[in-house]
Amino acid sequence: MRFQLSVDQRALQVAVRELFARRFDGEALRAAVDAPGLDRVLWRELGAAGFFALRVPEADGGVGLGLPEAVLVFEEAGRVLLPGPLVATHLAAGVVEGAAEGEVVVADVDRDGLVEWLDAADVVRGEVAGAVPLTSVDPLTPLHRVPGVSGATADPVAVLLTAAEQLGTATRTCELAVQHARTREQFGQPIGAFQAVKHLCARMLVRAETARAAVYAAAVTADPVDIAAARLLADEAAEQGARDCIQVHGGMGFTWECEVQLHLKRAWVRGRRCGGGAESEELLAVDLLA
Repeated sequence: MRFQLSVDQRALQVAVRELFARRFDGEALRAAVDAPGLDRVLWRELGAAGFFALRVPEADGGVGLGLPEAVLVFEEAGRVLLPGPLVATHLAAGVVEGAAEGEVVVADVDRDGLVEWLDAADVVRGEVAGAVPLTSVDPLTPLHRVPGVSGATADPVAVLLTAAEQLGTATRTCELAVQHARTREQFGQPIGAFQAVKHLCARMLVRAETARAAVYAAAVTADPVDIAAARLLADEAAEQGARDCIQVHGGMGFTWECEVQLHLKRAWVRGRRCGGGAESEELLAVDLLA
């Protein structure tokens, strides 16, 4: 499939990236790690910018765009590790009053009983009786689990938007690895001159671009099987890309001050969302057998 963004889609992508550069840059990311909590001011700004109402029809006060545009926006959110129940609130826009405007924060109980940002949510969709807090590997994603929950198949749109966030992480970690390889010197030359580092960066790029093609195509077809394939490729690109990026950085990649380790931790948490990769694997297996 040959897929090129339209002029309007590229303009949307640039506008969202500029918004995040102003409101959630590296300094803001570090501040969020040091003082966890949902930034309500930023949440309302996202609402005012149309982040949550992107797919709500114009007749209902929304932006009136489609799934491909939502994927582009969520890719940018994943690229900067924007915190909060973004997918849940986006899906609630037009259904839960105030969600589209960013005045209401919405959390969802997924099919395995996991809930992201339960304590910060104004509205929780699903039963949360007996929810217990978990120690989250990602300092920017507080988690709870509701015992005994075994839900239905995950919403394909939620799966695809999660894949888009994973794609953002895969792209960002590839950028960070290349940047470090160009500037870090050993034995009198940049480490990017060494074949082993070149191979790591090349594999990161291939995985990210393969995932991009699958995620963008699934956004066009909206086919559950295409979405399942895109999710698996994006999960791999995000998790393995972050691991490879840490390897390029060496010991520094594991340090608390380094952004890379935050991408790996977020990729792990996203990888459990919406039933995890197992549900997508089962869906693909059924399709192949059919």
